[in-house]
Amino acid sequence: MNLLADESVERQIVERLRQDGHGVLYVAEMEPGISDDLVLKRANDNSALLITADKDFGELIFHQNRLNASGIALLRLAGMTPENKAELTATFFRDHKEDLSQTFIVISQGSIRIRRRE
Repeated sequence: MNLLADESVERQIVERLRQDGHGVLYVAEMEPGISDDLVLKRANDNSALLITADKDFGELIFHQNRLNASGIALLRLAGMTPENKAELTATFFRDHKEDLSQTFIVISQGSIRIRRRE
């Protein structure tokens, strides 16, 4: 799966997903400090599902109707170690190999919600 990790995503998550064979572009390695608008553009340009821990993307998606073509995964994993966050995120992508395009995904410690664009 083609992924773009926002710079709000911890490096351990990016590295774990790469170990599982996912193509992961990482904003922190490419263009640190770019705007959320540009992050969404990069995700669209690369046909990548965006992974972020930044709640501001909810505003862009739901109020401005700007869900990128490949979808967005919002990580809500406060209080967990970076290693546990990485494992939980990797497990999600391993267990959900179906088409995730046009979805807004919220991954939290106790639940996973997948909302398809209507």
